[in-house]
Amino acid sequence: MSDVFRTLGRLVLGAALVFAGIGHLTFARVEFRAQVPSWLPLDADFVVLASGVVEILLGLALLLAPARFRPAVGWAVAAFFVAVFPGNIAQFIDRVDGFGLTTDLARGSRLVFQPLLVVWALWATGAWRAWRERRHRLDGSELPS
Repeated sequence: MSDVFRTLGRLVLGAALVFAGIGHLTFARVEFRAQVPSWLPLDADFVVLASGVVEILLGLALLLAPARFRPAVGWAVAAFFVAVFPGNIAQFIDRVDGFGLTTDLARGSRLVFQPLLVVWALWATGAWRAWRERRHRLDGSELPS
């Protein structure tokens, strides 16, 4: 049963990334600019478009990658969530409105959610489990029950 939940989690996360990526390129492009830190030495529109393409590719990988590649995809998705986290922090610190996040509480709650996305990506793809199994194989120890 846990494999069913893991698969559903992977598919939902993949679909959400594809949807968000499409939003970066189309209907939510302006809103996503609110997340680009002012200190980033790149054009905000370029960052939004590039991150949208990356989100679409990662989402498709979550949806379509064969099982043997899913742990690697999970680590890539987790790394992406970590990489964009400074944008969420900047939006909170600079008090920039976007996506209906118009209060410090709303922007702050988003900061709590981002690490959960990292955990979700690692869990739903089996990346964390695969890393633990590999580590235990290499050091010759047994996995705890």
